[in-house]
Amino acid sequence: MSTQFTLEIASHTDPGQVRTQNEDAITHLKALGLAILADGMGGYNAGEVASGMAIALLKSELEQALPNLSAHGGNLHQTLAHAISTANSSIYQMAASRQQYTGMGTTLVVTVLQGHTLTVAHLGDSRLYRMRAGELTQVTQDHSMLQEQINAGVLTAEQARHSLHKNLVTRALGVAEQAQPDIIDHRVEAGDIYLLCSDGLSDMVDDVDIADILASIPAKTLANPRADSASNLQTSAEALVACANKNGGRDNISVILLKVAASQQTENGLVSRFLKWLK
Repeated sequence: MSTQFTLEIASHTDPGQVRTQNEDAITHLKALGLAILADGMGGYNAGEVASGMAIALLKSELEQALPNLSAHGGNLHQTLAHAISTANSSIYQMAASRQQYTGMGTTLVVTVLQGHTLTVAHLGDSRLYRMRAGELTQVTQDHSMLQEQINAGVLTAEQARHSLHKNLVTRALGVAEQAQPDIIDHRVEAGDIYLLCSDGLSDMVDDVDIADILASIPAKTLANPRADSASNLQTSAEALVACANKNGGRDNISVILLKVAASQQTENGLVSRFLKWLK
């Protein structure tokens, strides 16, 4: 027997309480197990351009590549790296050719569910979290000056939370000729909840409160068979954004929630073929 997994997906994005422009961008394709979040940076409108380009280019390329990958047993890491490299070149060239876009770039988190594995590629300080059995874990490690100081023992994680230099990233999409994403696989379990978010959430809402909101998503039971419906997940996505806004909303806030569910079990099609033979 092999368990197949599917995703329930919900998302929400908001400019926050201070900024009038939303430079975050998000998209997801449930049929492909794909989710993408980008947090743009740069001068006036430039961040919005960078994140918008990243989302459009990656969605277009992966929408074409992923079905072929599944059919022909291709390498997902290579596919993601190529798509990110292509998007990086386009954003970098746009920034170099137009003065109003000089220095623009974007953070990035991309996830793809295939079989029992969630593959994540990321650049910058937008994050992926996982909620499993009531425990919240930060899956990605920020590409930022603060994280480097934490790794070096110069700052504690608590000191970093109160730093005035939260947004100095060391990697991003479109700021250099070559992109350097981290691409890592994670084995999923039924009931896992994954959270992709921009730093507008993680800077304004601590992990304890994020965990509390995710823990409030009801589990599916015989008494409550619709508990894991899209509406419950969407309510939680909106609650995360509302919490960030309540705490000040100093940046754009974007979240994508992925809930892993076990679907039908198969045994190489033997059972179905046997039943057809009996008929």
